[in-house]
Amino acid sequence: MPADDAPGSEVPVGRGHADEIPGVEVPASTGRLPAPPPDETPDLHGAYPRLTSEQIDVLAPYGARRFFEQGERLFVEGRTCERFLVILSGSVVVVKGPGSPDEQEIRVHGPGRFLGELGLLEGRAAFYTVTAREPCDVLALPVEMLRELVTREPGFGDLVLQACLVRREMHVGEGVGFQIIGSGYSPDSRRLREFAARNQVPHRWTDLERDHAADALLSRFGITPEQTPVVLWGGRHLLRNPGNAQLATLIGLPATGVPSDTVRDLLVVGAGPAGLAAAVYGASEGLTTAMVDSVATGGQAATSGRIENYLGFPTGISGGGLAERAVVQARKFGAAVTVPAKAIALRESDGHYVVTFADGTEAAGHHIVVATGAHYRRLTAPGVERLEGGSVHYAATLEEVRRCGEQPVAVVGGGNAAGHAALFLAGFTPRVQLLLRGGELGASMSRYLVDQIERHPRVDVRPHTEVREAHGRNSLEELTVEDNRTGESSRTRVGALFVFIGVRPHTGWLRGTLPLDERGFVLCGPDALASTSPVPRRALTPAPLMLETALTGVFAAGDVRGGSVKRVAAAVGDGAMAVRLVQERRAREGLGPP
Repeated sequence: MPADDAPGSEVPVGRGHADEIPGVEVPASTGRLPAPPPDETPDLHGAYPRLTSEQIDVLAPYGARRFFEQGERLFVEGRTCERFLVILSGSVVVVKGPGSPDEQEIRVHGPGRFLGELGLLEGRAAFYTVTAREPCDVLALPVEMLRELVTREPGFGDLVLQACLVRREMHVGEGVGFQIIGSGYSPDSRRLREFAARNQVPHRWTDLERDHAADALLSRFGITPEQTPVVLWGGRHLLRNPGNAQLATLIGLPATGVPSDTVRDLLVVGAGPAGLAAAVYGASEGLTTAMVDSVATGGQAATSGRIENYLGFPTGISGGGLAERAVVQARKFGAAVTVPAKAIALRESDGHYVVTFADGTEAAGHHIVVATGAHYRRLTAPGVERLEGGSVHYAATLEEVRRCGEQPVAVVGGGNAAGHAALFLAGFTPRVQLLLRGGELGASMSRYLVDQIERHPRVDVRPHTEVREAHGRNSLEELTVEDNRTGESSRTRVGALFVFIGVRPHTGWLRGTLPLDERGFVLCGPDALASTSPVPRRALTPAPLMLETALTGVFAAGDVRGGSVKRVAAAVGDGAMAVRLVQERRAREGLGPP
């Protein structure tokens, strides 16, 4: 198994005939579809809709028929998806972990079903293998044509996008995709797992300390436990402790920087709710738009397992799910999305701006939206730091839940993020202690969350309580907590600690370039001009616009902006408003209509 086997190699797919070349026209009518197989996977939540003969007839002129013998592979795990496939006759089986001890058939699809998930639209590698269970006739469309049809045919586009989104959410929890093998106590193992989870990438985790088969698996490839973590995928790829960018390349994330010789109308730095909104609205208004982020799309919102008060989602939505939908929208309108790309500097150059990234690459834009957001403050009590990433967390998603098992947990914080986390975790763990430094649950938390927490039988609220020490050899076992009114301390047994206490902005890369307030947030509008911060800047003529910084054409949006409201909806509004102000600035500069 070569470690440097490049992803995306061409795979022989099907035998077919002369008309199998993509783009060659086929007869327009497919006729009546055969009956589905009796054991076909049910259409769960709209994940597996069946196209009608009429819908297939609309697609037929843009694709070509292909024929697959029984046992031939239509998709191969770890290989780039290049075709949108619609089954016309026969049936296929979806297999996870082919060739491994964990190989399992997880889906069966028949005529009218289409294959693929979000990775197909994004140019990523397949997370599973699809094999013809019997001789199959399929309609194959190039991915580029699929993207065009999704935009041009709203009904068809909605059907495909909804199915792809639901499939991705299902796959994330099913153990499909690449495999990370390592120690649960290794910082690099935690880094890889966090990168995969934050990017909503389906994967499997094998813990050396808990999985007795791990040693045997490593010995097959001549790897010792000391050489972990490693990433295995598709029987072809073996990466030893890869960096995030190397892993991104393997799975097909667009990890290369925006070309520096291309000056975009709009460059968005940060892909949280504000950055995503700016990318969607900028691209939809016709601005050539690129968006970058240092880790993943979704920002701080993606660390929430469930958001219930976001407009349009009455039953709630996960932060990661919301981000995934926004990314699909942004790409649909033509925005380029690059992850990971950590910004380290901003400068002016020849009438535009250039952002430099940690890997030495650069990206240029006439206008910049800074949306790098903020992160939760670290808890500084003794014993906490060494357990971070293993059993002390600053996010509450399914990835963290899997690490908890069925142990009681504690949540520190009194804001909405802590409330969301407590309720989410209570769905999986036997007991959640919500530790408040203050005495009133509703002091900084929305009323609907307070009501749910007070009614929940597995959430215990402990006001006036602060963590003084974390105990545990390799993982958290107990907390020493103190009543900040009486000074009385006690110990409580928990297996994991979740911390949501205030935010610090990601603005270190802007120090000395833009005026920041005393806490490090970016100053905008009149506040930017009034700042006494000793940074080089040119005078603005006319005065800066509402979200504009001390540099003409550089805007700040979302949590990174001083005085912003720290809510997802407010961040989205900031991103949309920033684009409107970019257009106003462009009009004043003679670059576009008002």
